[in-house]
Amino acid sequence: MMNRLIDNKLRWALIFVALSACGRLENVGKAPEISPIANTNEHYAMMRVPLPKSSEPALVSDSASLWESGRHSLLGNQRAEQVGDIVTVVVEIDERAEISNSTSRARAGSESMGIPSLFGIPQRINEALPEGASLDTAVATNSSSSSSGDGSVRRKEKFSIRVAATVVDVLQNGVLSIQGTQEVRVNFELRELLVSGYVRPADINRKNEVSYDRIAAARISYGGRGQITDVQQPRYGQQVADILLPF
Repeated sequence: MMNRLIDNKLRWALIFVALSACGRLENVGKAPEISPIANTNEHYAMMRVPLPKSSEPALVSDSASLWESGRHSLLGNQRAEQVGDIVTVVVEIDERAEISNSTSRARAGSESMGIPSLFGIPQRINEALPEGASLDTAVATNSSSSSSGDGSVRRKEKFSIRVAATVVDVLQNGVLSIQGTQEVRVNFELRELLVSGYVRPADINRKNEVSYDRIAAARISYGGRGQITDVQQPRYGQQVADILLPF
């Protein structure tokens, strides 16, 4: 029964390893594929026709004016404000953090209790006790404990990049929901940049740019996939072992 159970576990382990390797074997000798831009949130946002801001018909004098006030004019507002508009997100992170702490603790205690004499009763009891046992030191305990710990964290991050994001939704309070993706493939390595969050129209400057620190609920991801990333990652078996092994 035990051998059969071990064989079943080994069989399932082999099946798991084979299935996990199938996806990677398909990419042997191939560059990672770039995600299509069709049928994405940005694509649907750009296809949506925004409603007019006013239902009043345009006056004849508006078209006859020398200076137009539209968004596409020289003096018009070029900042993103409606679904489908594009805004440039500037991500410039240069942060450093250093944290260190140390703790120490020590404790010692001892207790001793005995009955050397009590109306001669301990002497009578000592005669019945095994050799070496006595009520003179009936109970004696001592304990000690100590612990110490040191910890330090040192982190430095520097990241600078610009990415175009699309307004995918306008909330009821006028805040813009943006989402942007960027993929760059060099040889067999694909770098991905994902940006999403909420932006106030007032935080967008005249260049139609917004800094990452003015994006609420900002989600910025910079990573990649390819041959170099695959080599840097631990094997699946090692990752499972690191989780399951208690030592």
